[in-house]
Amino acid sequence: MSATADDRPAGPSHAHRPILLGRITGVFGVRGELKIESWTDPRDAIFRYQPWTLVRGQSTSQLAGVRGRTHGQALVASVPGVGDRDAAQAMVGYSISVPRSALPAPKDGEYYWVDLEGLSVSTLDGVMLGSVSHLLETGANHVLVVQGDRERLIPFVQPQYVTEVDFDARRIVVDWDPEF
Repeated sequence: MSATADDRPAGPSHAHRPILLGRITGVFGVRGELKIESWTDPRDAIFRYQPWTLVRGQSTSQLAGVRGRTHGQALVASVPGVGDRDAAQAMVGYSISVPRSALPAPKDGEYYWVDLEGLSVSTLDGVMLGSVSHLLETGANHVLVVQGDRERLIPFVQPQYVTEVDFDARRIVVDWDPEF
């Protein structure tokens, strides 16, 4: 089953659920620019989704109007009101989130990782393996991390291993040996 926006759980709590997109890792230069680690694809897409909610410990703030660019392997951001290295240094370590509603609907057959987290996972024979804790990027493919009676790593390869994703039933069906 491929996902569309209509297949997703509805309601305000889901639409406003914060989605982690990256973090501020350092300063760049002396004019208050920041180095950004982005988990979006492509990685510079992080600048399209605003306003950002910055979180570090109990500290939270909203940030809009961020502009960015690539610089070699790094992403560099200019933040309104941050004009020197000391002000930028104070922002290092913050995570960057946006509400789920700020992201576009995924294309047919594509999924946001966050939408898969928490779904139950069972085999074709109905053996319950657990639920999706999170996903990993391995370079070759994405991997479901399934927590149940033990942790299982299942390649997110459709239709070979992942045969069905059903958001209405909140489950994923896999062609996987439960003993593996």
